[in-house]
Amino acid sequence: EVQLVESGGGLVQAGGSLRLSCATSGFTFDDYDLGWLRQAPGKEREVVSCISSSDTSPYYAHSVKGRFTMSSDNVKNTLYLQMNSLKPEDTAVYYCAATVICTDYTGGYEYWGQGTQVTVSS
Repeated sequence: EVQLVESGGGLVQAGGSLRLSCATSGFTFDDYDLGWLRQAPGKEREVVSCISSSDTSPYYAHSVKGRFTMSSDNVKNTLYLQMNSLKPEDTAVYYCAATVICTDYTGGYEYWGQGTQVTVSS
């Protein structure tokens, strides 16, 4: 059974940092590209970042570039998202998800975690 389990969300003040983790199981980590997506209240889900199994340079959405860093540990089969200089507009439920190939189309992600809430206060 494929599982993706996010953790690390919480409440933080603007300018602060959080590190999200996504523990995966049930599939071969290297066979999928992995992404972080988010959905803010009243907004559509969007791709925040994505890392290819064959490329060490993750994709970042313009809104988070320079503030968020995505990484993976292929031994632990775990994905991370380091979020710095957080802004109130980063408030959202954050999901990790697996896809055949990185895409900014949210419908292209095959497996999803349950999400973790990130709230940034002003």
